[in-house]
Amino acid sequence: MKPIDKRSDSRSIFIAATPAQVFAAMNDPERVARWWGPEGFRNTIHQFDFRPGGTWLLTMHGPDGNDYPNESRFTSIVPAELFEIEHLSGHHFFLSIELKTFEQGTQVHWRQTFDTVEHYERIAEVVAGANEQNLQRLAAEALVSGNAAQSFHRAGSTGKPADPAHVKY
Repeated sequence: MKPIDKRSDSRSIFIAATPAQVFAAMNDPERVARWWGPEGFRNTIHQFDFRPGGTWLLTMHGPDGNDYPNESRFTSIVPAELFEIEHLSGHHFFLSIELKTFEQGTQVHWRQTFDTVEHYERIAEVVAGANEQNLQRLAAEALVSGNAAQSFHRAGSTGKPADPAHVKY
């Protein structure tokens, strides 16, 4: 099998919220439905068994009027640190979302890994745009949880609070 970096889309975003606040946007199916997928998509979550081995079934409703059923399995979950799934329907891939604590918020690292370089290369451009939009939507949802940056500052950050509207891409 080829090295993981040749068959993966990897990207990061800094969010001015605690890892717990970001994770809260990732473990609540109502909140996930608001941010999951590229811009213009809506989601209906049918099952969200948020535990290792649990099933996640959703239908993504595209702006083109088509429905896209998805089935995934949660492979690893570490509260406020890690969210991993194996996507089982359509394009097969593994998705890892890691959260790292920083003084002013959370660095989110997203890595979507496909089985082969050839598979990834065929869809890389679409995947890159969709993943960037996913991260932007996750950031917006994480910041909805009250004044995220102010909450982070009160929770013990030693730096001055970041502007909660400021999200670096």
